[in-house]
Amino acid sequence: MSTPTLWLAAVLPGAPLVAGLLGLLLPPAPSHDRASARRLAVALGVTGAAVSLLAALALLVRVDAPVEASTTWVDLGGLRVTLGLRLDGVAVLVATAVAAVALAVQVYSIGYLRRGPHDDVDVDHRYPPYAAQLSLFTAAMLTVVVSGDLIMLLVGWEVMGVCSYLLIAHDRRLPEAPGAAVKAFLVTRVGDVGFLLGIALLGVGAGSFRIADVLAHDYGTGTLTAACLLLLAGVAGKSAQFPLHTWLPDAMAGPTPVSALIHAATMVAAGVYAVARLFPLFERAPAALAVLGVMAAITMLLGVFAATAQDDIKRVLAWSTVSQIGYMTGALAVGAPAAALFHLLTHAAFKALLFLAAGAVIHAVGTTLMSRMGGLRTAMPVTFWCTVVGLGALAGVPPLSGFWSKDGVLAAAEAAALDGAGPSAAWVGWLVWLAGLVGVAVTAWYATRLLLRTFLGATRTPLLRPHDPPALLRWPVLLLTVPAALLGLAAFAPWFADRLRVPGEDTGEAVALVHLAPNLVLPFLLLLVGAGVAWAGWRRDPADPARFLGPLRPVFARAFRLDDVQHTVVVRPVGALARVVRTGDELGVDGLVEGSGRTAVEVGGGLAALHRAALPRAAAGVLAGALLIGLAVALIGVTS
Repeated sequence: MSTPTLWLAAVLPGAPLVAGLLGLLLPPAPSHDRASARRLAVALGVTGAAVSLLAALALLVRVDAPVEASTTWVDLGGLRVTLGLRLDGVAVLVATAVAAVALAVQVYSIGYLRRGPHDDVDVDHRYPPYAAQLSLFTAAMLTVVVSGDLIMLLVGWEVMGVCSYLLIAHDRRLPEAPGAAVKAFLVTRVGDVGFLLGIALLGVGAGSFRIADVLAHDYGTGTLTAACLLLLAGVAGKSAQFPLHTWLPDAMAGPTPVSALIHAATMVAAGVYAVARLFPLFERAPAALAVLGVMAAITMLLGVFAATAQDDIKRVLAWSTVSQIGYMTGALAVGAPAAALFHLLTHAAFKALLFLAAGAVIHAVGTTLMSRMGGLRTAMPVTFWCTVVGLGALAGVPPLSGFWSKDGVLAAAEAAALDGAGPSAAWVGWLVWLAGLVGVAVTAWYATRLLLRTFLGATRTPLLRPHDPPALLRWPVLLLTVPAALLGLAAFAPWFADRLRVPGEDTGEAVALVHLAPNLVLPFLLLLVGAGVAWAGWRRDPADPARFLGPLRPVFARAFRLDDVQHTVVVRPVGALARVVRTGDELGVDGLVEGSGRTAVEVGGGLAALHRAALPRAAAGVLAGALLIGLAVALIGVTS
């Protein structure tokens, strides 16, 4: 790796890391000067993200083949941990998306988290750590992206978990925020235990944690399958895939810009990227890919059906993310990592756009409930049309970005099902393809429902005077509209397909399949059916187009009650076990230690009492003895 490239690669995570650390180390500002501290925090956060984006764009031009630089950090009897960077086209593309969304979120947050009549009066005090945590979150994800060693990747992976906990719990005014943060932290930690064990298994087997060494090592089938399955546990947690998906909808308690960063560019994308980075290992473990395919199909269906019955606009988008990540993991399961990464990039654009547009709506009407919105199209025309683009890309309306990437996933799954292409079994391709087709129709349904309930019809907030957001909120939304609309066209550029190749892929055909697939008509027809059903339902019942779901509605609204199942099967038994352990600790360990202490105190008290009782007698004896001695001396003196 040349020196300029090495420096640019180091700046990529280094700039937001420095900005985050400086922000956290700033001393608390006095109450009369918190506005100055906020301005400094804004400067640090925006500068760190901007420098990182410039470095990513420079690397996008410079890096067209895999490059790596590393040095041994720790060598424990032949087991090496290295400190280094590994760059290729995939890494640079993903890093560019991460940095771009991070910059948009930093700028957007300046206007969104402001002090006003309906805002947190203490926001100036809490903004500096918020901006610093956003920077650390960005740095952690970029560390995952450019890391050349699995231990370095794990460090970034875990720092993201800590930052998500802090940011979800940012708004202390919301009673649900602390619980949502703890839930996100604990659920993802369950998966991270498996991820850590999988990394350990790979590193010990290869004698090195360097990614290049791990990919080149010849593992036994059992060892490799076990390691890949353990890695998938971490992927399920971080990327909110079944059965560890339950934390993501609750994470909507965090500020809307944080939701945009988590859903579009960092946390949930990390699992997909990790599998793509290590895909040559998964190719040699078809059992793990089969498990991934089943997980992806369940997650796709779970996410789209849960989104149909939500009233909270952010929860609709959250369940949408769960489903869309399922499309990405489904593409990986059928052996099409390029299609998965292409959808990751387009999803980053349109999901960041949707969350920031939703934030503009929330900022204007003061609620997240669509039942209290409506009629906003004329009052907020800019936000309306940006949302149209974002929802169109989400649903896969041609020629918007989601159309190309989503149909690329479906085309890859169909090829795997019909031709046996890819490392997984044909039934995995059928499963992903059928689930994906159902997802197309239902996604169009809930996307249309969201648009109609939010922007069209009669207003349900007559006392409010909503309007398009100020410039700091408007411009990030407008700029994200461009890639949400046009990024899919990059599939026609050969250089783009070349950069989407992962190690082990000879061509970028997984992306190009979308141009050759003969059945693009079927997904488009399903899209029209879903949108048409939503329109008909809205015309019949504008207040709630989902009412016709009948008894299924509460089932969908509670996401098939899987959260309740998790609470019953896991949380309650663990809580009961914790209470038993606490009782045993109090009665056993603490009882023994504290009991011995109490016994010693009681014995000492008894001895002290004896000494206190004997003191007068001893004094009287001494006095009597002294008198006797005195008398004896006097008698001797008289007789003599």
